[in-house]
Amino acid sequence: MDPVDVVTLGESMVTFLPSRPGRLADVPSFDRGIGGAESNVACGLAAAGHSVKWVSRVGADGFGDHLVETIASYGVDTSAVRRDPVRPTGIYFRTAGERATDAHEVAYYRTGSAASTMATDTVDLDVLRSGRVLHLSGITAALSGDCLGLLRELTARRPGRPLVSFDVNHRPGLWRDTEGPRVLLDLARAADIVFVGDDEARDAWGLHGAAAVREALPEPALLVVKQGERGATVFDKNTGGMGEDAADTATFVGALHVDVIAHVGAGDAFAAGFLSATLRGLPVRDRIRHGHLMAAAALTVPGDLAAPPAREHADRLVALDDGAWGTLRLGPGWTRANEEVRTA
Repeated sequence: MDPVDVVTLGESMVTFLPSRPGRLADVPSFDRGIGGAESNVACGLAAAGHSVKWVSRVGADGFGDHLVETIASYGVDTSAVRRDPVRPTGIYFRTAGERATDAHEVAYYRTGSAASTMATDTVDLDVLRSGRVLHLSGITAALSGDCLGLLRELTARRPGRPLVSFDVNHRPGLWRDTEGPRVLLDLARAADIVFVGDDEARDAWGLHGAAAVREALPEPALLVVKQGERGATVFDKNTGGMGEDAADTATFVGALHVDVIAHVGAGDAFAAGFLSATLRGLPVRDRIRHGHLMAAAALTVPGDLAAPPAREHADRLVALDDGAWGTLRLGPGWTRANEEVRTA
């Protein structure tokens, strides 16, 4: 089996985006897209030049065809995706409003989907372990008991396991009981790289502030606490230390000024940018900056997926001094190398 940079596992769904603002009851038509945390990360990494494999299950239907073909068009290897002859591909509809407002509506049709049957005996474990990095998220754990069992198997600390990246992605509406926060904490503590928003940590675990999150999650070698419009803090275990008590270095990088079109997909894009820079062995500060740039690409388009800036373009921006970085202002189209990048 040829090794790849990253393997991702998770459900992707066909997304229906409204043709105009308004309640779902009033929107007359929708544009079709795709959405899925792990496949978003896969597409972002592939577009950034990495070899990536996405593992999942989809229905033997037209929506499944669309998902596999679209994700493959980004350069992602979809050969390990399995088709379920009985269960459908998940779909969802959403309004054009912000997720944080009461006006925002999302209607999921994913119960009993093909992806909810992912388990240790329905996916290829050798494929999942064939990358330098295995990227997972808490969404998969919430889909079914079998999916949770699969994530527990993949995060078990065993010799030879790949570097495990875990995005908490706390979605309260997906959990069937009150055990979700505890399960997510256990999975995060077993991972090597963890992404979590400070708002998620507050809502799920009652933690306030990046330092409190690190205290609750001492095990991961890299803990990325996303702090919304403020920026992100990364706790990095000193490689000279050993074990859970190794010294930590905390690095904060402020977020960019962005003319936002839509917030969907920004967290996944940040993870893709950070992992891309990690695979390249870049310093922690530069990894965070690459995460911010990939997130800015997603924030300036209406859907979940955005073309990232060319690597040379991104590297030039990442190399700016702190003063110049702090004055960048990015709007739609900024990822094109010949597009003028403004200052705030």
